[in-house]
Amino acid sequence: MLAIEAVPAFSDNYIWLLRDSGSRRCFVVDPGDAAPVLAVLARDQLELAGVLITHHHFDHVGGLPDLVAHSDPVVYGPRNPAIAGITRPLQAGARVTVLDHEFTVMAVPGHTLDHIAYYHAGSDRQPPLLFCGDTLFAGGCGRIFEGTAPQMYASLAALAALPGATRVYCAHEYTQANLRFARAAEPDNEDLIRREAEVAATRERGAPTVPSELAQERATNPFLRCEEPALVAALRRQGKWHGEKPAEVFAALRSWKDEF
Repeated sequence: MLAIEAVPAFSDNYIWLLRDSGSRRCFVVDPGDAAPVLAVLARDQLELAGVLITHHHFDHVGGLPDLVAHSDPVVYGPRNPAIAGITRPLQAGARVTVLDHEFTVMAVPGHTLDHIAYYHAGSDRQPPLLFCGDTLFAGGCGRIFEGTAPQMYASLAALAALPGATRVYCAHEYTQANLRFARAAEPDNEDLIRREAEVAATRERGAPTVPSELAQERATNPFLRCEEPALVAALRRQGKWHGEKPAEVFAALRSWKDEF
């Protein structure tokens, strides 16, 4: 079974460190900063065997040069020549072996055009795992910087179709802010009200609010709930209703969140 540790970086990033029991080999996901990773490697006497990259933004790749110089790991990532250091460029449908666990690569453009996610289907001992970078957040989704709203909506729909037990490892501690917007968009959602209280207590303890579970996201994340009449009603109240299709609801919600 994989043990997964959140390594904080910058003000609100998480670098995910994966290790398997009985081994000192590990992988990291989206190392924007090498220093906290190197500190954990030294603390636990670990060998960095590999790196998974989801997209090209600096807070996800900035630590690559120093980690490559230190450990010479295999580096998986999108097929984007702008990311220096990737040794195994990937496309949708590729399979990646991480410490004897197989992950499938999913193309999830929208936040960036090169964005990919890594999905492990799970086993009797391991729940399904999703490393989704900045596409799906706990309670929210990433801004659309390079893609289009239809692309982002399709990417989120693909992620939402994964099993409900999937553990969602996003890359930022944005959950409280995301849920404030979610409550504005869907104020009577009882699951969301409970989640907001739980997240507030978690942050009061100084603990991470991620990973979340995909079933919880489907119940409380407005960007996965674009067919809900309550969200349409909220958009109408805001004067932001622009169409009838779920993808159009998503575009209006994302635009509202950008200025919230």
